[in-house]
Amino acid sequence: MNDVLGLRLLKYAACLLLACCGALVVAVPVLGQTSAVTMVGAGDIADCKGTGERQTARLVARISGTVFTVGDNVQGRGRWSEFTDCYAPTWGRFKNRTRPAAGNHEYYTSGARPYYRYFGSRAGRPGLGYYSYDRGSWHVVVLNSNCGHVRCGAGSRQLEWLKRDLAANRSRCTMAIFHHPLFTSSRSADTKEVRPFWKVLYNNRAELILNGHAHSYERFAPQTPFGRRAPERGIRQFVVGTGGTPPLNPFGARPANSQVRNDKTFGVLRLTLRPGGYSWRFVPVAGKTFTDSGRGVCR
Repeated sequence: MNDVLGLRLLKYAACLLLACCGALVVAVPVLGQTSAVTMVGAGDIADCKGTGERQTARLVARISGTVFTVGDNVQGRGRWSEFTDCYAPTWGRFKNRTRPAAGNHEYYTSGARPYYRYFGSRAGRPGLGYYSYDRGSWHVVVLNSNCGHVRCGAGSRQLEWLKRDLAANRSRCTMAIFHHPLFTSSRSADTKEVRPFWKVLYNNRAELILNGHAHSYERFAPQTPFGRRAPERGIRQFVVGTGGTPPLNPFGARPANSQVRNDKTFGVLRLTLRPGGYSWRFVPVAGKTFTDSGRGVCR
């Protein structure tokens, strides 16, 4: 049966059901749908001391779509004045299309209260900071990796929520966003406390994890929660702590599965999410030439 005939038969069946059942509504699928959505973002953004956040904000202004942050939206003490004086004039211009994640600097003020106040419902439930949403055919999970403030381990409220959220998810493609990376070349930035997140995401066949914390850019090959390369099943991790806060962190030893890394360039990660796949491009600030791009499929 060709696509045109199949679509006509579906429409005909829908009409019969409507005629027989009155208020029954039947959704007819559109065959061959190729819609794509764009997401753009970074972490470790505003400190009011340099020009980095202004430079990266200029990049975001030229890219449509949902803006994500991977934590440390402000780099100081997470004060209200830092959100209004540092973040708001730059990345705050995109607040209405931003879905943020909390970093450790937000929690330098008790309970990260200014962070939750500034972003409101966009940051999830106050005091918890984990939530999910859909973009196009993708499911996006935002987690709170500040495990000393919002527990992350086995039996925690957050991890049990994550299991339920992914069990209810019907999207083929899933990504997760949180601040602390499990894998990174930057010294002392890797955070083993987030491995339970990885395990649940891996068991539910997530495709991507986006992190910050390390002030650098790094892309990893798909791997397991224990760092074993797994091209057919693994999760691809990006570290994008390049939102503007200086200094960029110099790299130490290169971990297994690190494919591309740069510790000298501020910039943002642009993702194009399609049914069944994705592509990425690191966009550098003006005057810099480093970039990274590629594509992957959802397994």
